Amino acid sequence: MPRTIRCGINEITDTDQISGNEMLPDGRQRKVGGGRKKLSMNQPVLIEELEKLIAPHTSGDPMRPLRWTSKSTSKLAEALRQKGFRVSATSIRTLLKSQGYSLQSNRKRFKGKQSPDRDLQFEYIATMTDEFLDRGCPVISVDAKKKELVGNYANDGQEWTRKGEPQEVEAYDFIDPAMGKVTPYGIYDLERNAGWVNVGRDNDTAKFAVSSIKCWWENMGEWAYPDAKEVLIHADGGGSNGSRSRLWKKSLQEWADQEGLIVTVCHFPPGTSKWNKIEHRMFCHITKNWRGCPLISHEVILQLIGSTSTKTGLEIRAGLDKQSYPKGVKVSDEEMNQLNIERADFHGEWNYCIKPSIKAI
Repeated sequence: MPRTIRCGINEITDTDQISGNEMLPDGRQRKVGGGRKKLSMNQPVLIEELEKLIAPHTSGDPMRPLRWTSKSTSKLAEALRQKGFRVSATSIRTLLKSQGYSLQSNRKRFKGKQSPDRDLQFEYIATMTDEFLDRGCPVISVDAKKKELVGNYANDGQEWTRKGEPQEVEAYDFIDPAMGKVTPYGIYDLERNAGWVNVGRDNDTAKFAVSSIKCWWENMGEWAYPDAKEVLIHADGGGSNGSRSRLWKKSLQEWADQEGLIVTVCHFPPGTSKWNKIEHRMFCHITKNWRGCPLISHEVILQLIGSTSTKTGLEIRAGLDKQSYPKGVKVSDEEMNQLNIERADFHGEWNYCIKPSIKAI
C-alpha cells in the first residue's frame, strides 16, 4: 500500500527518475491507460451475452432463464454470473446505459381497427346535435360507469383527515354478498349541463340502460323540455347500449311507444368512446368527488354523486335502481321486424331513428 501511494505521488509530481516516468500532459493526473480496465475489455463477450438476455427477439424463448422474470439489473447480473462472468448489478446498469438502454414504461400505440369513416361520423354527430339543439330538443350523452364495490373498501385518492388518523378499510376486496356491486349509468344533458345517474344493483344490460334513460326523462327531461317530441342520444358503439344490441333497440321502441317520442341514436365509431362527452363532462367529476372516500353504502354513493358540482354549474341527480335485469334475453327476428326503425343513409348501423309504432299512436 505505501509503495502504491509513493508511485502515485511520483506520477503526479514527475519526480521519480528511477522509474523513468515521463512528464504528464496538461490536465491529466495519470498516464493514458492507467486505472482499472473496463469489464468489457477484461471480458470481451460480456456485452454480447448481456444483449442476448435482453434482446426482444430472444425474450420469447421459453428456455431463456429470464423468460418469466423481470429483467432487473440484479437478475441480469445473477444470470451472467452463472455463465462465469464477474459482474455486479451496478456494473450491469452502467453497461446498459453505455449501450443505449434506459428504463421505460409501456406506451399505448395499438388502437385496434379504425373505421375509415370515423371523422365523417363525428361530423355527422355534430351536425345532428346542432339541428336538435336549434329545434329546442334534448341531446343526451349516455354510458355506464365501471362497476363499484359497495362496502368499506379502499378507494383511490386522498382525503383531508387529521395527521396520523387515516380511515381504515378492509385489506382485501372480497365482495360483500349483502351489498355486492353497483353500476352507475349516466345520462348527460349537453344543453343544460345537467345529468342523471341511475345506480343499478343488478346486471348492466340493454334493458337497464334504457330504464336509466327513462328515469332521467321522468325526473329531469320532461320537466326541462315539456314540448319536446324527439330526443337525440349519443352512445358508444359497444356495451349495454351497443349499436348491434337487439335488446337495446327493442327497449328504445317500448320507451318511444310509452312516451310518444321519436328517439334518434348516433353511435360513436369503434375505439372512440373517450370522445363521448359524458366521460369528460360528468363522470370525471364524480370520480374526483368521491376519491379517497370508501363507498360503504348505497346512500353514500347517491350522496357523493348528487353533491358533485363544478364551477361551470354542473348539476347531477341520482337514484337507486332496485329492479332485476337478467342476462341472456333474446330478441327474435320477428320482434325486430316489428320495430318502427328508420336507418340513416350514412352508416345506418350507427345512425337510426325509432318512432312510436302505429299501434301505440
